Amino acid sequence: METKIRIALQKKGRLNDDSMKLLKEAGIKFNVGSGKLVASSPNFPIEVLFLRDDDIPQTVADKVADIGIVGENEMLEKGFDLNISKRLGFSRCRLSLAIPKADEYKGLDYFEGKKVATSYPVILKKYFAEQKINADIHEITGSVEIAPGIGLADGICDIVSSGSTLVANRLKEVDVVMESEALLVAAPELSAEKQALLDEIIFRINSVKAANSNKYILMNVPNDKVNDILEILPGMKSPTVLPLADDKWSSVHSVIQEKKFWEIIGQLRNKGAEGILVIPIEKMIL
Repeated sequence: METKIRIALQKKGRLNDDSMKLLKEAGIKFNVGSGKLVASSPNFPIEVLFLRDDDIPQTVADKVADIGIVGENEMLEKGFDLNISKRLGFSRCRLSLAIPKADEYKGLDYFEGKKVATSYPVILKKYFAEQKINADIHEITGSVEIAPGIGLADGICDIVSSGSTLVANRLKEVDVVMESEALLVAAPELSAEKQALLDEIIFRINSVKAANSNKYILMNVPNDKVNDILEILPGMKSPTVLPLADDKWSSVHSVIQEKKFWEIIGQLRNKGAEGILVIPIEKMIL
């Protein structure tokens, strides 16, 4: 019988969208129908469970699923012993403290003796303890941001992405408790077969991530400027230099990081490179 690995994913929302996109880019497809909570892959030995994001840590910890993609905030709040296999870099957000917009804020002492509503009491309690703040923490599930407006709390601690929800409820962000991103987590002590499947998934994800953060470039360079150009180009190992029909020119190929793209392109042009082509990389095997 073929060994399969089971992954737990958020059933809907931004984390689901980003997770499914990543797995698709990694060549893993799922037979997903409307409303299905379990799906299999026709081209990889994997099965997916679609769950609420706050149920994922326990599902993996109990080994109902072998691995999962979950927000770092949810993993820390639940406190289960899970292995972080890969930081995925998407679904970034922050867990922040916020207070009524009209209130004056001079520091964390504002929260001393105050009521704070949150869906993350474990994280917040630890944070306040570290900061030596004695606050009254009220756990609320859903619509935390309305708590100050209805007199339930003096402030809140909640997930913030754009901050538009805070503005809509006349709140202002005053302190960041933690930064969060999506994590690929695994249950402890996977079997050798399932660990091999997880390693293959991570290998594919790394290839996708490397491709997304790099660009393939090729350009025409006068032969007497090739060495100057090679000093600029980082390359994976060494740029490729090919002769052109015009024996005074060469074609130079390389890979550059997207974050350095415009800086490097400017240097290449100044050194005499012409006809620069920039090509997206679909996959990059390191």
